[in-house]
Amino acid sequence: MSALQSILKIFLPKNLVFYELFEKVAANLLTMGGQLKQVVAEPDFDKRAAIIAQVEDMEHANDELTHQLFTELGRNFITPFDREDIHHLATAMDDIADYIYSSAKKINFYRVNPNDTGIQKFAELIEQGCQQVHKAVIELRDMKNMRSITESLVRINSIENQADDVFDMSIERLFALEEDAKEVIKKREIYQVLEIATDKCEDVANVIESIIIKYA
Repeated sequence: MSALQSILKIFLPKNLVFYELFEKVAANLLTMGGQLKQVVAEPDFDKRAAIIAQVEDMEHANDELTHQLFTELGRNFITPFDREDIHHLATAMDDIADYIYSSAKKINFYRVNPNDTGIQKFAELIEQGCQQVHKAVIELRDMKNMRSITESLVRINSIENQADDVFDMSIERLFALEEDAKEVIKKREIYQVLEIATDKCEDVANVIESIIIKYA
């Protein structure tokens, strides 16, 4: 084995660990997006609580993966792209998980019926956002399929724009039709947290766009 091969053997596995961790986080987000859809589709409070507990487990798992990413960032001299971008991407992906869990938790905490047009539509958009984040992150490992990455980023941006419209329409509908002030407050907060989850998907897209501009 040449000296160069020896050096590569030392550094490449450490370099690749970032891709592996990001892909695990993206896979978790994919699962959490689907779980949120299940939460808002379940009319029974107790059955919903069981699904929310699964969402919480996934959120904790994501926290651990994010911690591992930061640990590797402090440990490794060689990284696949800028350290700042790694930090921003890890933080933005963790934020998606946090807001998905927060949304699910608030639905039962406030005892809000999720059979609501706005909540249902937000859950669909968040699931779609997680699907596109997953697609884009998977492609980061070799950056060969730039068209696929770019398409995912464009779709995430479109999803966020749709979410803004859903938020505005949901708030308008809420104030027009809901007479219970407590329900207005509770639903408005849930809408806000759901909308932020889509914002966080866009944050991920922005970081990935920055990465591919530098390295593709």
